[in-house]
Amino acid sequence: MAPYAALAEKERRLISERTRAALAAKKTQGVRLGNRTNLSDARAKGVTANRATASAFASNVIPVIREVQVGGTASFQGIANALNAHGMRAPRGGAWHATSVRNIINREGSTL
Repeated sequence: MAPYAALAEKERRLISERTRAALAAKKTQGVRLGNRTNLSDARAKGVTANRATASAFASNVIPVIREVQVGGTASFQGIANALNAHGMRAPRGGAWHATSVRNIINREGSTL
């Protein structure tokens, strides 16, 4: 076992040396190293993308929710049960719950 451990340790050291040498070479070439992303801009873009995805999902599900409501189901839990019975997945891929139905309806600015 010991020879393998020594070999692995040597390989880690060689990888570290090669990485340091490559980074030093890039730095001397004037390449800026590290994370150059503006975190607040990246976060804002992520929020915008998430909202767009959620709105698209909601606009696809609202017609189905309306059909369930026309069928006589008025409660959030009843609608969730109907969506689960039809095999529809909730926004994150799981089962529907009363709160997820409420959130979709509120996102669309609709009321029951």
